[in-house]
Amino acid sequence: MAPRGDVPVTRWVVVVPVKTATAGKTRLAGVLPESHRQALVRAMALDTVAAAVATRGVVRVLVVTADEPVRLGLPTGAEAVDEPSPTTRPAGAVEPGLDAAVLAGADRAAALDPGAGVAVLLGDLPALRPDDLAAALDLAAHRPRTVVADLGGTGTTLLTVAPGLDLRPRFGAGSAAAHEALGHVRLDVPGTSSLRRDVDVPVDLARAAHDAGPRTRAVLGDVAPRG
Repeated sequence: MAPRGDVPVTRWVVVVPVKTATAGKTRLAGVLPESHRQALVRAMALDTVAAAVATRGVVRVLVVTADEPVRLGLPTGAEAVDEPSPTTRPAGAVEPGLDAAVLAGADRAAALDPGAGVAVLLGDLPALRPDDLAAALDLAAHRPRTVVADLGGTGTTLLTVAPGLDLRPRFGAGSAAAHEALGHVRLDVPGTSSLRRDVDVPVDLARAAHDAGPRTRAVLGDVAPRG
């Protein structure tokens, strides 16, 4: 299907790649007990997915993961997609596992609804509000390719393409600039938006505990970070 030119995107399929809990958020290993780190990875993913499901204009949420508790905990409106083979590595990928998962989700999205735009949303946005995601998608609706950077300005929290365009994910260090180099326009999303507030390092935890969704708050309320 060819891109639709100046016709704005009116519906979106959101793809959320989620690492297995044992492999996720390893930079938090020094401040959280292992069991709580894994629980936090799953809770953040499910809170992110719940916000995406509730977002205006989102018609489907696809969660690409091999983590069974995440798959079993998905809310109504979200469906699990199998991860691709570990040997799959997109050309030039910085994060081959994550990028391959994104592409698997995008392929599934195109098969299910070729007329929808595809929005890749990372699963570490536990404070995400549906209105913030909707506002960013409204901006993205008028451009073929867009990217939203994290609060630090270097990482990517949202990557979009219009219907008929292929995704070229380059997640990893410096992904926002890498995505811009591939033609994604950086959206002017304010720093106050919950869409820019991912959780990667210990300093992010206090903020997450205050503003996050119920699953994440329950995990963080059950343990005080060490250090």
